[in-house]
Amino acid sequence: MESHSGDFDDSRKLLILFATETGNAQDSADYIARQCRRIAFNCRVVSMDAYPPHNLISEDLVVFVVSTTGSGVEPRSMTELWTMLLRSDLPNDLFEDLPFAVFGLGDTSYEKFCWASKKLSRRMESLGGLEICERGDGDEQHRFGIDEVLHPWTEKLLKILLELFPLPASAKVDSGDVVPPPRVIIRNEPAYNDEQVTDPLDEDEKFHTVTVRKNVRITAPDWYQDVRHIELDLGDEDLVYNPGDVAIIHPISSILEVESFLTMMGWGNIADQGITIERSQPDQSLPDHLPSRSTLRTIFTRYLDFNAVPRRSFFRYIRHFTTDAAEGEKLDEFLSLEGADDLYDYCHRVRRTIQEILAEFRHVRIPQDYIFDVFPPLRPRHFSIASSIKRHSKQLHLCVAIVKYRTKLKMPRRGVCTSYLSSIQPGESLRIGILQGLIKLPPDRKTPIICVGPGTGLAPMRSVIEERIHHGSQSNTLYFGCRSATQDQHYGAEWTSYALSRDIVYRTAFSRDQPEGTKRIYVQDKIREDAERIWQIIGEEKGWVYISGSSNKMPLAVKEAIAYSVELHGGYSPAEANHYVDAMVKDGRLIEECWS
Repeated sequence: MESHSGDFDDSRKLLILFATETGNAQDSADYIARQCRRIAFNCRVVSMDAYPPHNLISEDLVVFVVSTTGSGVEPRSMTELWTMLLRSDLPNDLFEDLPFAVFGLGDTSYEKFCWASKKLSRRMESLGGLEICERGDGDEQHRFGIDEVLHPWTEKLLKILLELFPLPASAKVDSGDVVPPPRVIIRNEPAYNDEQVTDPLDEDEKFHTVTVRKNVRITAPDWYQDVRHIELDLGDEDLVYNPGDVAIIHPISSILEVESFLTMMGWGNIADQGITIERSQPDQSLPDHLPSRSTLRTIFTRYLDFNAVPRRSFFRYIRHFTTDAAEGEKLDEFLSLEGADDLYDYCHRVRRTIQEILAEFRHVRIPQDYIFDVFPPLRPRHFSIASSIKRHSKQLHLCVAIVKYRTKLKMPRRGVCTSYLSSIQPGESLRIGILQGLIKLPPDRKTPIICVGPGTGLAPMRSVIEERIHHGSQSNTLYFGCRSATQDQHYGAEWTSYALSRDIVYRTAFSRDQPEGTKRIYVQDKIREDAERIWQIIGEEKGWVYISGSSNKMPLAVKEAIAYSVELHGGYSPAEANHYVDAMVKDGRLIEECWS
């Protein structure tokens, strides 16, 4: 796509680097760039994995926007840059007087809130960087979300930038009351032929074409949750992955849902007309693999998400685009400080989607040029690989829970990507990428390991255990938790077989199989039961621990159970036991692969 720099002073350059897992950091980076444009800064918004780390020393001004996973780990897209920054041979004045600022995104319900951004801030300062604005910590748990901190933090940043880089005499601060320029310019292309358009995803050498071998449900037919075992045939693709690696899959929205949405928006008659997409604002990001020529139908099928729960910026945009006074008044109320609670109740508490909101605000007319500003990108999803390529040559397995639930409004919800995966049939193909995971195996194959993987957290544990067994290691323990032994014990027959052949010790916790009124049993309870053996493995034999699954209360509860074994059988005080577990994390002997 073509890029136009706009009317900016070339000396007012600002690099905004973001690292994200779910896309929130990218949205925040775009917001910061829009606001900095008001004071005549020329911004570049770049994902950290698309930025050459060695270029950082040449920048004049940098803002980092970094999310943190539930376990306190930096996003995978930050790995290369972070690895470079941690090199011990870097001089203390490497970034001498480089002005920088950091905004972090996290969740206070997890133990290491905004940990990645805090580490980055400290490391940049230790290498001579000059932090010009106190770090901002946005909390996903806040009822107003990240915006509660992001908006005032950005205003503070603007004031500091104006002090350090005064506006040229000919420029003035944009009030921000008018609708910002669109990210793109869309033009009709009468001669469009989709057969002549190259799909950028097909051209991306980081992605590979694979064929579905098997797609089977592994939970009981009458169970409330549909979990799939999906086998992909790698064919002749030169694709290698390691235990703990992640498959990246671009979702495709339902044909029927897209048709319904386009009709509702009044775009049904023009949905298949060819258009060209030209970037107009270089300081705003666009969806991955977006082509320069397409149709509205393709864009809302593969690149933009109309089923997302929107952020506050969505309401700011549609306020500009409604032609109805009553709707405008309601949107003004939502966007006011006094109406923040009402907006939360209307949108976030009940998880109202963009499509549902636009169905109620019927007079909103979104110009085509603004679709990439109003609608969030339909982001690729990450799935932990559930196989070892040593055990399954030329194959890749996934263990996927199909997202399906009802909101507080009793509205049905289905995950876009998992719905797509649930419908894909054997023989069909798809493009996947491979992302390096956080898991590393012990250098010595005799080192014992403990894997803790409740639910679909079992996926990377399966890859680890298959790899270990392939290499002849039998010092493997698996703690698996689910609700019922007969309903959702994923790969139960495999684990039982491995246990009988003494390749693993298999410990299970079935939380709903206990008699009514008795305490529910979870993986952390089983670990406490096995405290003496746990200490023998991690204390006496210096074993490794892997924790995988939902990053809610489980990882912390498991680490507390491990600390209990250290205290009870290692002879440590409670504080010393916790420090022992922390040291295991620091030394790489306790690894978490958890997700929100």
